[in-house]
Amino acid sequence: MKVFVTGYKGMLGSDLMVRLRSEGHDIKSSDIDTLDICNLNAVLESLDKYRPDVIINCAAYTNVDGCESDIDNAFKVNAIGPKNLAIASNRFDVPLLHISTDYIFDGETDKPYLEGDFANPQSIYGKSKFSGEENIRSLTNKYFILRTQWLYGKHGKNFVKTMLSLAEKNSVLTVVNDQFGSPTYTKDLSDVICEIIKTHSYGTYHVTNSGICSWYEFTKCIMKLAKIDIEVKSCTTKEFPRPAKRPKYAPLENFNLRLCNFKALRHFEEALKEYLNETLFKEKLQ
Repeated sequence: MKVFVTGYKGMLGSDLMVRLRSEGHDIKSSDIDTLDICNLNAVLESLDKYRPDVIINCAAYTNVDGCESDIDNAFKVNAIGPKNLAIASNRFDVPLLHISTDYIFDGETDKPYLEGDFANPQSIYGKSKFSGEENIRSLTNKYFILRTQWLYGKHGKNFVKTMLSLAEKNSVLTVVNDQFGSPTYTKDLSDVICEIIKTHSYGTYHVTNSGICSWYEFTKCIMKLAKIDIEVKSCTTKEFPRPAKRPKYAPLENFNLRLCNFKALRHFEEALKEYLNETLFKEKLQ
């Protein structure tokens, strides 16, 4: 299969490239230095030359707090970029797989979100990502929109690496305990992407590792599996204010994934243990 991947240098894109190569796909990859997805003519020209069987968009402005003060760029990358890819998808009759987020929801609930639940983003990041979703739905019929959350992977910065780094420099970690979600390993998300692009099961999906926790509980789990003896204290979101509002309770029910008979993702603790073993603590955990 000929696969066109945008944002291949990012955390998800990097792990996805490894997975795609392992299956022998013909890959054309791009990032901001080789293709600006906000430039429609450049997008159309690139796709016209390559003529892929599927487009996978991993490009995004993911600095949640940065989006609050950089609104124009947030909407360019997260809304106009997907719009241009959707136009290309429709013109060349090529499926588009796009990565979205739990931030499209307000988090003011007490149960996991289904794919069809009402979107009510509270941050610029969330609003720009939802605008990207809407652009895709209105401009092409062959799309897979995969909403995910709390990603960590082998490449780039992520919460797991940050907590481990802080644990080396501090005797106590203080982490918010009133925001809930499902930590998701990019390797597992990549597996789903590689399976779903082989189908015609178009639509919107929630794709996360199973299990729900707070950031505080996730940190406790990280330290336990990494065998680091450190005190972890809990705090509230109000005690740790950030520029962008975070969803309080936004686990994503993988309902459509189950309905379409795709394999459910493993529990986040199992995935985290493998991640630590393979990337950071291989010798220590054996």
